[in-house]
Amino acid sequence: MFFLKTLPTRAMIARYGEAVDGVDVETVDDALTMLRRASRLVRALDRFFAARGFSQLRFLILIVIDREPEADGLSPSAIADRLDVSRPVLTRTLQALERDGLIALAVDDQDNRAKRVRLTPDGAARLHALLPDYFALLQKTYRADAA
Repeated sequence: MFFLKTLPTRAMIARYGEAVDGVDVETVDDALTMLRRASRLVRALDRFFAARGFSQLRFLILIVIDREPEADGLSPSAIADRLDVSRPVLTRTLQALERDGLIALAVDDQDNRAKRVRLTPDGAARLHALLPDYFALLQKTYRADAA
């Protein structure tokens, strides 16, 4: 999380940057601005999901599964490869999603030792119910920060 509300001025960046060879003030300023915008968006998303009794990770897992319908589900390792979370966190979250009836785990048709994770109808409905407000929040937050 990035906590600066007021960013350093370009003059301040230049002054601090004098001690570092090759500092490009504009690039550093742009990076700080991006960090502040991203932090605001992450906070807005946390509030969005909390108000709906969900989490960003649960949502992203549903998205990852849903965006590849031709795959007829994904293995837990394929889901982990697409997300930036640890395997234990993913395993616990998959268990919770299964317990809540939003995903189903089934034996892989090709390998009886492997599992496939699929959205249930309730999981697809939950995802599709969240998407309009999610996209609206992204758009609103991005436009507000760009202004």
